[in-house]
Amino acid sequence: MRIFTDYTQLPQDARGAAAAIGNFDGVHLGHASVIDLTRDAAKNLGAALGVVTFEPHPRQVFQPDAPPFRLMSAEARAHRLEKLGVAVLHELPFDKNLAGLSPRDFAAQVLAEGLGLSHVVVGADFRFGKARAGGVEALAEFGAEFGFGVTVAPLLAGAAGEVSSTAIRGALSEGRPKDAAEMLGHWHRIEGPVIHGEKRGRDLGYPTANMSIDGLHPPRFGVYAVLVEVLDGPHKGQYHGAASCGVRPMFGENRPNLETFLFDFKGDLYGARLSVALVAFLRPERKFDGLDGLIVQMEVDCAQARAILADAG
Repeated sequence: MRIFTDYTQLPQDARGAAAAIGNFDGVHLGHASVIDLTRDAAKNLGAALGVVTFEPHPRQVFQPDAPPFRLMSAEARAHRLEKLGVAVLHELPFDKNLAGLSPRDFAAQVLAEGLGLSHVVVGADFRFGKARAGGVEALAEFGAEFGFGVTVAPLLAGAAGEVSSTAIRGALSEGRPKDAAEMLGHWHRIEGPVIHGEKRGRDLGYPTANMSIDGLHPPRFGVYAVLVEVLDGPHKGQYHGAASCGVRPMFGENRPNLETFLFDFKGDLYGARLSVALVAFLRPERKFDGLDGLIVQMEVDCAQARAILADAG
């Protein structure tokens, strides 16, 4: 997949894609349905399958002091979109200049002149341009004027209601990763590099791979059964494990992070990129009377996680 961040200097061979447009946070089933329609359009036109998204997320620009809400980092989103077969990803740099474009100017300057799109696909609730003044009807009118086709995808509903990033955040906040996965179409994953921690896990006999969750919507703090993909390096591959997400109350006040213990693993993962899928919530975080109690509980957690993951793949 090719990734572009400057729509004003796009190579000629990257123009002309049929592209889905949106934030695609989480890349859930609703997003996948939009991309499927885009794939059909691309095939009919003989065009590349593309996605147009925004980085940073517009809410980060308009509400910089809001609590972290993203389900995915830009890197994790790109990784997921590539798995769906997206060939061209346009990450438009979202700032107040882009936000200040009128709907007409956005369609003309960005979609038509800048990206040269042949077709665009958006959800029925898509809004664009300054003050979100443009809707799907306006987009269709601009497409006819500027030479690109427009398809509007209906909103997708699941058994529990509309599939949305908001509903997925709610499920994760309540420790319901399976419900989140049913809306996502895949396990919710936290992706990033392994960083140095306090190395307490190693001393306890449970060495963990530590990852930051800064900028991401935090799932319910506690212990999870997890599926782990090491994305690069000499230990690249798939593993089972148990992970603790939270502030580690046994050891004072700490910045929230994710600590993952990989079963039956020996090796150094520092600097490697991991993708950790939350499969089942086992228990909340708690403070034990001493380290012996913590170790006993970790043994229980790991045994429970092994049993759950034996059926999860």
